[in-house]
Amino acid sequence: MTLRLRLLLVLVGLVAVALLIADGATYFSLRSFLVDRVDQQLEEARVPVGLDLAAEIQAPELPVGGDSRRARQLPPGTYGELRNAAGETLAAVTYTYSDVEQPTPELPAPLPGARSAGVTFFSTGAGGDESLSFRVLVQGFPDVERVFIVAVPLTDVQQTLGRLLLIELLVTVLALAGLGALSWWLVKRELRPLEAMATTAGTIAAGDLSRRVEPAEPETEVGRLGLALNRMLEQIEQAFDERRRSEEKLRRFVADASHELRTPLTSIRGYSEVFRRGARDDPEDLETAMRRIEDESRRMGVMVDDLLLLARLGEGRRPERTAVDLARVVADSVADAGLAAPARADDLSLETPGSLVVTGDDGQLRQVAANLVGNAVRHTPEGTPVRVRLAAEEGLAVLTVADEGPGLAPEHAARVFEPFYRADPSRARETGGAGLGLAIVAAIVADHGGTVAVQSAEGEGAKFVVRLPLGAADTPD
Repeated sequence: MTLRLRLLLVLVGLVAVALLIADGATYFSLRSFLVDRVDQQLEEARVPVGLDLAAEIQAPELPVGGDSRRARQLPPGTYGELRNAAGETLAAVTYTYSDVEQPTPELPAPLPGARSAGVTFFSTGAGGDESLSFRVLVQGFPDVERVFIVAVPLTDVQQTLGRLLLIELLVTVLALAGLGALSWWLVKRELRPLEAMATTAGTIAAGDLSRRVEPAEPETEVGRLGLALNRMLEQIEQAFDERRRSEEKLRRFVADASHELRTPLTSIRGYSEVFRRGARDDPEDLETAMRRIEDESRRMGVMVDDLLLLARLGEGRRPERTAVDLARVVADSVADAGLAAPARADDLSLETPGSLVVTGDDGQLRQVAANLVGNAVRHTPEGTPVRVRLAAEEGLAVLTVADEGPGLAPEHAARVFEPFYRADPSRARETGGAGLGLAIVAAIVADHGGTVAVQSAEGEGAKFVVRLPLGAADTPD
């Protein structure tokens, strides 16, 4: 069953119940009012009917029913009776005003109110006519052992109530029919935006995540639903874009890793073939083959270790945190770079406070500093100044490694922290590495709650800036 049909049935059902309640209340209110009016007529009829009954007892041969002046004021079919204490009829009169015989009330036995001095009202049927009923007044006279009865037919009341029932039935049916048609049109019009949303949702489900539902305004419930759906669609689209980017990055990472590992494996396989073909009989060729196999194995081992480190950092597991003197770590990294490249020792300059403590992993932070300083030395010509500076700024430890080398183009600077990315694709892997150093730097810094950025322009050098939260030891008192 559709929502439109359910709404229509609920609305029409509620209105039908309300109309039936109103019809019932109207019917019973009018019936009570009309019966009260008949009771008033019975009160007014007591005197003329009593006089006529008394006259009939004195002179039963006189036609006291329809021709007396008092009787003409009574409704047609009015019945009067006088009984004794034993229930025997002493006198009875029926006001007919025509030759048509009028039915008389079917009085129950015992008669209600017969032994009471007060007035009692009740309704009863007519003898021989099931469609007619009477309203009866009974008044007892215990002192003289008489019972006085006056009954008025409820013909007018029944006709009025029957006409009312017919009118209520017609009005109810017409009102429900009109309301049903109007409600169907209104519900259809109000649900049209939902149908448009369903159509748009089908298009989105087919793959077009750029579509948005309408209407989308906060004034109506449907509009607020549209706003909520559009916000959800934006988040879904962003999630799909992020997933797509992650998948592309993963595919590129796997392809780059496979390519990088293929080179040493190819070299190892080649020198193994050389060994198998006879190099083992020539000491010089054997030494060359073993040395190259060892070098390529070592390089491949370093690459695998770097890949494992990146994978562990990407899992989000927090390593053990201790207080690390970053000033000492940076000073050691600059000294190590000078020893590794003695010709560049004079190009290195260091500016650092006596001590600057952060909370982190000593080994990983040393790798960050060593990679940044080593990169600057390795990728700049001899004689190019490399300035290393460490300072505390606004609750952060800021490490800056700047050089005046060839710099990076904007398209390269935006990707230098990606795994296996090389700004210079022609650089030999043996001298340039696998392109994992800066990716490891970015992962370690992010794992320590910091940030790393590069500022560079082609021909104007490069500056790498690492910001890390200071440790508790450096918090001002």
